[in-house]
Amino acid sequence: MEFKEFFQKMYGSDQVDPWSWQIKLALDDAFGNRLIRIPTGLGKTVGVLGAWLWNRFEKEEWSCPCRLVWCLPMRVLVEQTEMEVRNALKRLGIYWNGTGSHEGKVGVHVLMGGTDCGDWALYPEECAVLIGTQDMLLSRALNRGYAASRARWPMEFGLLNSDTLWIMDEVQLMDVGLATSFQLQAFRNDDDCEAKMLRPTFSWWMSATLQPDWFCTSPDTKDLMLGMPVSTIPAPERSGNLWDVRKTCRTISMKSAKELARSVHKAHVERDKSRSAPTLVVMNTVDRAVEVYQELLGNVASETLRLVHSRFRPSERESWREEFLNKAACTPGTDRIIVATQVIEAGVDMSSTLLFTELAPWSSLVQRFGRCARWGGAAQVVVVDFNADKPDDIKKALPYGPEELAAARTALSDLQDVSPKSLEEFEEAYANIRDLYPYEPSHLLLRHEIEELFDTSPDLSGADIDISRFIRSGDERDLYVFWVDIPPKEQPADSIQPTRKELCAVPFMRAREWLCGKTQRLAAGNRAWVWDWQEGVWRTARSTYLYPGQTVLVAANCGGYDTACGWSPASMKHVVSLAGQPVTDANKADSAQDDDSLSQTGWQTIAGHSLAVAEEARDIAQMLVSELAHIFHLAGRVHDIGKAYPDFQLQIQRARDSIFHARTDIAKAPKLYWNTRQRPRGLRHELASTLALFAILQRHDQNHEALLGPWKELLDAAGMTVAPVPEVQLPPTDIEREILDLDAEDFNLLLYLVCAHHGKIRLVWHPCPADQKHKDGKVWIRGVMDGATLPSIPLYTKEQELSEVRECCLDLAPSAAGLNPHTGLGWTERILNLLVTIGHFNMAWLEAIMRAADQRASTRVIKDPLLGGGQ
Repeated sequence: MEFKEFFQKMYGSDQVDPWSWQIKLALDDAFGNRLIRIPTGLGKTVGVLGAWLWNRFEKEEWSCPCRLVWCLPMRVLVEQTEMEVRNALKRLGIYWNGTGSHEGKVGVHVLMGGTDCGDWALYPEECAVLIGTQDMLLSRALNRGYAASRARWPMEFGLLNSDTLWIMDEVQLMDVGLATSFQLQAFRNDDDCEAKMLRPTFSWWMSATLQPDWFCTSPDTKDLMLGMPVSTIPAPERSGNLWDVRKTCRTISMKSAKELARSVHKAHVERDKSRSAPTLVVMNTVDRAVEVYQELLGNVASETLRLVHSRFRPSERESWREEFLNKAACTPGTDRIIVATQVIEAGVDMSSTLLFTELAPWSSLVQRFGRCARWGGAAQVVVVDFNADKPDDIKKALPYGPEELAAARTALSDLQDVSPKSLEEFEEAYANIRDLYPYEPSHLLLRHEIEELFDTSPDLSGADIDISRFIRSGDERDLYVFWVDIPPKEQPADSIQPTRKELCAVPFMRAREWLCGKTQRLAAGNRAWVWDWQEGVWRTARSTYLYPGQTVLVAANCGGYDTACGWSPASMKHVVSLAGQPVTDANKADSAQDDDSLSQTGWQTIAGHSLAVAEEARDIAQMLVSELAHIFHLAGRVHDIGKAYPDFQLQIQRARDSIFHARTDIAKAPKLYWNTRQRPRGLRHELASTLALFAILQRHDQNHEALLGPWKELLDAAGMTVAPVPEVQLPPTDIEREILDLDAEDFNLLLYLVCAHHGKIRLVWHPCPADQKHKDGKVWIRGVMDGATLPSIPLYTKEQELSEVRECCLDLAPSAAGLNPHTGLGWTERILNLLVTIGHFNMAWLEAIMRAADQRASTRVIKDPLLGGGQ
């Protein structure tokens, strides 16, 4: 199939030919990083989607990543992009709807927080398109996913930094997030040069106003930018109805939103109704947009007036695209006024014939001009300057700087037409073009910072490294609020978890002011909670708990939201609570540090379940990283040894006359057989599994290169006494021999895959609060006691023959820093060494493969032969 035919099938019309820039992008033999500077209306979305699909499916280009991540600056763009992508995939017949086989099809997933983010992370070997805002996507790429559970962070971190093509769309709106995106790509490129990227990851940055100079603010990007291709439209190709439109432009001074509302209403009434599309009003802040909207309400029927900004819940935003943000709703004769903020600047599929816009930085104005006469014809543009009398007033210029507005003001004085052709000619001749497109990010992500973020353990207070400065700057850093009906004097149930449609983004400083005022505690009459991951409960919010990325539950009777105006801190009206979807076992398991919901399924032994995981892990690895398939198979077979730990087994009730009664190797059981009163607080079975692997080496080969071998002389010199090996020692079993045959690096990778397979114990081993409550004088970490005995259990060998892992003593010596006479290197030192060799992005990606295999196997119904083949 030729690309033209492929493109027309994807687009849904054989009457539409691809633009020449789209053809060049798809057929370029060198698939890699790229800049794309294409004016509004010339098919950037369909162009990059087509190029990725062509290379991945038609050319079957292995260097083309299997995930496409669409990173957008504004929430209002997400739903529209999602719809376009789904429709294109359906036309090609390769859309995966979440049921049936995923092979050869593409899933589409929206990452906007909440528990309904889809199963995209369970299929690392299959193609997917992930769509979200820079807040949601960049926070996940930094291993601190906003509105996501802590245990899910590393899985998404690994998958978003490996085997992924990032589309950074409308970068002129991304603020410091743009700098973070190119720093991340520079680090990935560095890792690739050092053979630490098992699968490629690239970035395409695109905007109608993109400037290569923006990427020269960091020494880290010097090599990244060398020879990077730029997709543009050459001057000879700038012709046709999209280039020949006329957009007259004038600038006027005004004092207030009330004055602007009067002018908008007058112009809207006097326009040629038979030829006019909607009137568009774009303000720089949500507060001013709401003010103009409310002023217009006195003169305009509510059904013809719409308000669009970023402080609405997705449930309210869903109707916008169908009702007025689409091409069909912008036909001549449409009687509608849309009041909006910057969310309208990029990618919104609408066109106006009359635009009123507040003076803004030049790049923002160019995008707003692009919302006029989008499909040809003519339009009028009115730029409103509220700061003409005080151009240097910093407060009045917010959220922008006076210098940016001054540069735009000067440029507008030389322009009477702002059509694409006029703007291109103006910018090519303008002497001070750099003044129009300044970029000085307030923060720059450094290499040591992304490496520090690999560790997802909270500090002693439960807090984390603040990454918000790398996502957005100023007051635009958000937390996420959802409203639930909570009876007075009651606490929210632990089972309550938000879905994407419920979450409303709110600036975190204003959320603190709304809920707490100037104090640490909630203001009188307010009831709000944040999730406590350590305890698995909702705890009463305090000002310090309200930080960027946090999810906040607010009692619906406390107000704070209006369906017409969005987040409204002054509103005391009861908020309509949205019924969420039931929480899946996987999401429930991720939500708290000691939750084991994934174990509550049909009866399975540790050996039976582990073999299923091993086969899943091997199959995924063979497609992605075949050289490690044997390690994944072994990791799958041993990952749940720790479920034989007596405290874990005590949770499962067994009838005395059942075949399960005498077994101490049950991995999974139906929910009704779990005794919650016997639930050991803080227990993580994967730590016990990891210690059991250490114990095999300790018992059979203390001088193994992964244990004391390299450190024996140093330990002797330091006077550290090596623990003696029992004199009577049985030879290793077949499964134990597989572990003993590993070299040090493979053994340490095996340890990590086993220990991290739930995302809850990774780089460091710290006691949890429940460990502090033991009064026996023993050392406890994550519910495992130092010196505890793990009973022997059967496991499968690589030939699928049963073999025994013998009873062993669990030694917490690796939890200490430095060297110890029991295991040589401690846990953290081992993993840090592994990170130096393998790389942080690779390590998390391998971890994600293991977790995907475990979760996929946990959803399967298997007939366990050790239980008579029944369930």
